[in-house]
Amino acid sequence: MLTLRHLRYVDALARLRHFGQAAAAVGVTQPALSMQIREVEALLGGLLFERTPSGAVPTRLGEEFAVRAARIIAEMDDLEAIGRGDRALSHNRLRLGVIPSIAPYLLPRLLPLMTDRMPQIGVQLREAVTDSLVDDLAGGKIDAMIASLPLRQGDFVERPAFEDEFLLAVPPGSSLAVRKKVSVAEIDQSELILLEDGHCLRDQALAVCGIVDPPQLRRFGASSLSTILHMVAAGHGITLAPRLAMGEGDADNSGLCVIPFADPAPSRTVGLAWRRTSPRQPVFDQLAELVAEAASPPKAH
Repeated sequence: MLTLRHLRYVDALARLRHFGQAAAAVGVTQPALSMQIREVEALLGGLLFERTPSGAVPTRLGEEFAVRAARIIAEMDDLEAIGRGDRALSHNRLRLGVIPSIAPYLLPRLLPLMTDRMPQIGVQLREAVTDSLVDDLAGGKIDAMIASLPLRQGDFVERPAFEDEFLLAVPPGSSLAVRKKVSVAEIDQSELILLEDGHCLRDQALAVCGIVDPPQLRRFGASSLSTILHMVAAGHGITLAPRLAMGEGDADNSGLCVIPFADPAPSRTVGLAWRRTSPRQPVFDQLAELVAEAASPPKAH
């Protein structure tokens, strides 16, 4: 019969990929860990790890098992914290994931607010694409994530914080540069450059433009929105950019021309997500409010 201890051993070995390090992480001897892993494999009827001279490599079964094990461990840890009535939940570290199209633009405003309003919490940040953060959150590697919603994960609670309007960024020489408003229908798809696959901002832009044949787009494997914007400023295409990334004006320092869309303007919903079993909801509710505040235009003095 599988136990939570078995799951913790498999999880440690899958993460560290070294029997000695995994044994130390879970507080047992290496032979004891090896025996427990073999016991799990016997129960499942298949190998979880390929043994190599340098360590252990998860098999396909091992990868699938480790992902599910991490989720169960995270939920059990959450439930144990609730059972303890852990009063220190708001007085410790917060492991926060943020997607790349939000992190560099929101965090410089958000972190000072957190330092001022939530000084008891030490923040550890991780920037990664949505799918990676979803796996990390489900597996207990992070406590919450800031991303575009909805994530459509039944095990998560989602709290919208603000709407982030899309704008069209074009080079100064574009025929659209003098326009005060544009429509989605006016976008020349042959000129459109977007982030590489795996970024939700790319998927959102494709949906906004109604593009069903992405191979027809310009091929440019950029993983940074900043790189895309500099390419556009240099005359190498056009792109959709969230207002959060462009500040409150209609152009940034690179000389881009940034044009709003005619109503109804397309936008993305940005918010916070956390595991439904987490006992830290009051902390996350407060954080979601700070996210909304950080995204608001600065007040005039």
